[in-house]
Amino acid sequence: MRRVRYEVNGGPEVLFVEDVTAPQPGPGELLIDVAAVGVTLPMVRKVREGSEPVALGGEVAGTVTALGEGVTEFAVGERVTGLCFGHGYAEQAVLRPAMTSRIPAHAGFVDAIALVRSGMVARGAYAAGRPEPGESVLVTAAASAIGTLVLQFAKAGGARRVVAAVSSAEKADFVREAGADEVVVYGDESWGEPVDVIVDGVGGELLGPAVRALSAGGRLVAFSSGGGTIEAYDLLVGGKSAIGFQMAVLARNKPALYARWLDELWELHAAGKLRTTVAATLPLEAAAEAHALIEARRNLGKVVLVTGQA
Repeated sequence: MRRVRYEVNGGPEVLFVEDVTAPQPGPGELLIDVAAVGVTLPMVRKVREGSEPVALGGEVAGTVTALGEGVTEFAVGERVTGLCFGHGYAEQAVLRPAMTSRIPAHAGFVDAIALVRSGMVARGAYAAGRPEPGESVLVTAAASAIGTLVLQFAKAGGARRVVAAVSSAEKADFVREAGADEVVVYGDESWGEPVDVIVDGVGGELLGPAVRALSAGGRLVAFSSGGGTIEAYDLLVGGKSAIGFQMAVLARNKPALYARWLDELWELHAAGKLRTTVAATLPLEAAAEAHALIEARRNLGKVVLVTGQA
């Protein structure tokens, strides 16, 4: 099978395709023929900034072809999507049942990549901010796959004002179509009237402006892999809060809630009440192009690699 790998950390140019023996599922694992792979900012950052090379894992979708010992939750031939902790940029990948779910009949493999992980993170991060109807919400990385879904959750949740924060003014029309009432650019001197909730998918140097953009008693939810620090005094003086959110923690500690949210995501998608946006669908061998697109912040929505089996 083909897979994408890298041997030294660096830019997109370090990625290459190689032919290797297909993996076999061990006990408690399942093997899928991969049809689609989601390319995420955290993985792009690991390639560029990591201390050493790692397997290119993440969200994948495809068809179950083999089951390891003890796996009873799925059957060969089922269409599934899940998180791969090994080599996911590949024509075949190994998954764990706990982080795998079925794809409903109405949806395709690319739909699953655009909706499941991004939708679950968007739902969870938004809920972590404890928003109330009538409050104002600001979303950073608003043109990303997760960001556009947070905008939709905020509008559906009764936010009186939804602000999209983006890296360039060129993205303004796109995020307005996704539900934003106002648009600000990261470098703007002011992000406008303070807001009650900020859902931040960027981190790093953007945390300072984000905290300043909160109203008294406001809540900042950080879910990105961008790191960064917040001065405790900046929270203290305004009675503000900073909340960390990670989907894996919720899935591990509240599996029933995770399952309910997942069912609701697909129901909203089937009813046309939750829209996903795919910025680019590229062949597996164009992984470097996909990483470059995300690094340049040129993607409006999800970037997906396909193997030809979609």
